Amino acid sequence: MTIAPRAALLALVSALALAGCATVPAPASSPQDAFWQALSSHCGKAYAGGLVSTQEADADMRGKAMAMHVRTCSADRIEVPFHVQQADGTWDRSRTWVFTRTPDGLRLKHDHRHADGSHDAVTMYGGDTAGEGTARAQDFPVDAESIALFEREGLNVSVTNVWRVEVDPAGARQGKFAYQLTRRPPSDRLFRVEFDFARPIAPPLAPWGH
Repeated sequence: MTIAPRAALLALVSALALAGCATVPAPASSPQDAFWQALSSHCGKAYAGGLVSTQEADADMRGKAMAMHVRTCSADRIEVPFHVQQADGTWDRSRTWVFTRTPDGLRLKHDHRHADGSHDAVTMYGGDTAGEGTARAQDFPVDAESIALFEREGLNVSVTNVWRVEVDPAGARQGKFAYQLTRRPPSDRLFRVEFDFARPIAPPLAPWGH
């Protein structure tokens, strides 16, 4: 007569143990997963911004209106056109930043087009993430394919490029998106544009060729 209650008690203990296991939270996402989620949280939205670096090499872009648009998003690809207004009021829509997932991390490529939609001679260059980065910032050193492209096109100065992208998730206080180009020392090259998430704008026209 004492066996049944004991068996029932063991069954109850086992059930509670299993329930406890089922409620253990999943491991935190990686910094790259968090970065991807932050960028994805802006899908469909566009923001105003501008040049914040001050080097003379970029004088022709100083003071110009700029816009970025998180235009298309999927589980493994996000396209972000970068638009620059010209002196005559028209917009240069030649640039799209293309982010993709790889088996080892994240990749950034630059899709450059002409107004007729054709590819520029220097296009789809970029690199893969260096290390895990952080939830907010990822660095993309130039890859071998891009180095070969730069050398072929006489752009040897670009063979040590490192691109950095910073992004805060939607709803973050004082959130922004930043795109930055530097080069490995001894170069002091710095190009940086920032976009304020407090300055949303209507989505611009499609980038050239899209």
